[in-house]
Amino acid sequence: MSTTGAMPEIATVMTTASPAAGPYIEFQKVSKAFGTKVVLDEVSFFAMPAETLCILGRSGVGKSVSLALIMGFLKADSGQITVGGEDISGLSESCLERLRKRVTMVFQNGALFDSLSVGENVAFPLRERGELTEDQLLQVADGLLQLVGVGEMRDMLPSELSTGMKRSVAIARAMAAQPECILYDEPTTMVDPMMAILLGDLILKLKMQLHLTSIVVTHDMRLARKLADRIVFLHQGKAIFFGTPHEMEQSELPIIREFLELDELKIDG
Repeated sequence: MSTTGAMPEIATVMTTASPAAGPYIEFQKVSKAFGTKVVLDEVSFFAMPAETLCILGRSGVGKSVSLALIMGFLKADSGQITVGGEDISGLSESCLERLRKRVTMVFQNGALFDSLSVGENVAFPLRERGELTEDQLLQVADGLLQLVGVGEMRDMLPSELSTGMKRSVAIARAMAAQPECILYDEPTTMVDPMMAILLGDLILKLKMQLHLTSIVVTHDMRLARKLADRIVFLHQGKAIFFGTPHEMEQSELPIIREFLELDELKIDG
């Protein structure tokens, strides 16, 4: 995964979160229901600038819904969500569009444009900004692809890539938007164990090199141990745990113990 020659060019367009006195992202007693099904019930947690927060829990507990709320794709029924110190609950769609330039999301399926090559997918956010010449745009896109380890796939179509490679390209495209924060929705789901390790290493590398704030939705405790500064564990609509990975390991809550023990069984298997 060589990045020789790429990083100086990337540095001209990449930005990191500006210093902030408080959390970069914060949920304060956030609730969300779909009909009679309560998905989040007065959930509170936060992520400080340049930290990684992992959202853990079984399927259907509101992990991905939390990401959609941060992006403004969904509205909370009650409570407050702040991003970069700004309450987003009353923002107009145009303001949310500006927010989505600061906070980007890597979807499970990659959400790449099928008709564009890998390189063109990564260049798309750069081209939209209109700040670079075509040569500069391609150079930065190439540098980002090199950074995530798929530089040689620039001219391929998304349909020619594995699930894991698509996610690597999606991460490169997210970075091209010059975000302060990246949200990852189950980045290691449906990929082989080696690719899961590589994707985890990549997310950690971006955190360490670019100081990005990250929110990672996952059911994979091994990934959480690698990445997380803090973990929130969702169960039956509630945030039953919020703290460091070490504090979670020490928790005596039965559902937490069961989750950790099942994870150990998967490792042993």
